[in-house]
Amino acid sequence: MTLPEELRSLRRSIDNIDAALVHVLAERFRVTREVGVLKARHGLPAMDPAREEAQVTRLRRLASEAGLDPDFAETFVRGVMAEVVLQHERIAQDHRAET
Repeated sequence: MTLPEELRSLRRSIDNIDAALVHVLAERFRVTREVGVLKARHGLPAMDPAREEAQVTRLRRLASEAGLDPDFAETFVRGVMAEVVLQHERIAQDHRAET
């Protein structure tokens, strides 16, 4: 079956957006790993519940303003945050093993 050019074009756009999302997430995790190293050096906990809740509130507002379902945005960002906490815990464990 031959797909309409408009559909192929839209799919190319989706592919480009997906690639951009992956690169943005990779950059976010690069920065959060640096945060994890600083937290480990200073003996700070991997998780900062007040910061996380403030971020969720802010991102829900941004999602709403952008026409994105705030519940979906919250689910997404909480998944990202959970991965960050796991990384910070690993970094802290590695830091303790080095000292």
